[in-house]
Amino acid sequence: MAPKWRELADRIAEKIRSGEYAPGEQLPQIRELVEAGEGSKSTVHAAYKALEAEGLVTSSRGHGTVVRDQPPLKRLGIERYDKAKWRDSDEVAFIADRVASGRAYRRNEQTQTVSKVPAPMAVATAHGLPEGSDVYARARLVKEGTQPTHTLTSYYRPEHVEGTRIVDPTPGPAGRGGGFRVLYDAGYEIDHMRETLFARVPTADEAQLLQLAPGEWVVELHRTTFTADGTVVEFALGVHAATRFSWTYDFNVPDSAAEGGEET
Repeated sequence: MAPKWRELADRIAEKIRSGEYAPGEQLPQIRELVEAGEGSKSTVHAAYKALEAEGLVTSSRGHGTVVRDQPPLKRLGIERYDKAKWRDSDEVAFIADRVASGRAYRRNEQTQTVSKVPAPMAVATAHGLPEGSDVYARARLVKEGTQPTHTLTSYYRPEHVEGTRIVDPTPGPAGRGGGFRVLYDAGYEIDHMRETLFARVPTADEAQLLQLAPGEWVVELHRTTFTADGTVVEFALGVHAATRFSWTYDFNVPDSAAEGGEET
């Protein structure tokens, strides 16, 4: 049997999804639900915190608990890396997501720091380097307005990026077309990627940096970027607020039997 706070959270969630509680509408105050017999103060508080962690509402001092007024950002899959977006235009990946979501953006909503660091094990393994080798770490914090959405840190071999815009810590993407355009201009055209995703509980520092609600999880992304000859030119690690994105992948369904041909 579900706890009372969960049952209450589910009832309110259904009212949000049905439109009975509209986007931007303030939910009843906790004391109002207590007086209406919906449960104790701690039960209602737990229900509201669950709804916040699930991305259905936001809570702030002075404004109470309000139904979220816009859906999560679309985090595109293959389409966000379309070469025409960054090679021929200036639509870097985080901007491609905003455009697809119909949301406004400013380039300086991506801040960054760049430093040369010893390669952690995962980074060294991806690049085929001994652990502790020098790599450049380009760490970004991306916001939508004032709310952080995710962090992304890209790691590069020094010989691939030394002297390029990638190691310039100026806020925003690394010039026109961003980091992929810089690599392209340096002779390292990206060809294919591998992305691995998993959900986990955030660290205390991540919860503070991303302004996460209590109980909200994160989605960790590992992205390895290759040239056509298999050279790894970037290994990236991202931490995304789970309720602030929807993840979309559109791809052709493979048929390995047809691709391999029939034996005779």
